[in-house]
Amino acid sequence: MELNVLGTKLQPCCTSPATGYFRDGYCRTISRDTGTHVLCAVMTDEFLTYTRLRGNDLSTPIPQWKFPGLIAGSKWCLCISRWLEAEKAGVAPPVVLEATLDKTLDYTSLDLLKKYEAVI
Repeated sequence: MELNVLGTKLQPCCTSPATGYFRDGYCRTISRDTGTHVLCAVMTDEFLTYTRLRGNDLSTPIPQWKFPGLIAGSKWCLCISRWLEAEKAGVAPPVVLEATLDKTLDYTSLDLLKKYEAVI
């Protein structure tokens, strides 16, 4: 059983659209996942603009990949490095702790994640 950062069973982040490295709705990873998509975040306009300007446009639909584009309020599995970068820039989106893989704690502290805990 995979665990979240709270030490309980990992919950799904989003299935519509399907997120995660495996596109199964869970923020899980394997060694080939160079982005380490382990953090479930709730998108904000500020973060979507930031990540687009950093080269990862999550807002524009890509119909051939059945990707509708994300809007503020959408949940999505993020690369931990992008989230940490956004946190330093002051635009980190809220985190769904129950759907964030415990491996995230290899990169940051639970205390920092809790500061950004999503209210759902």
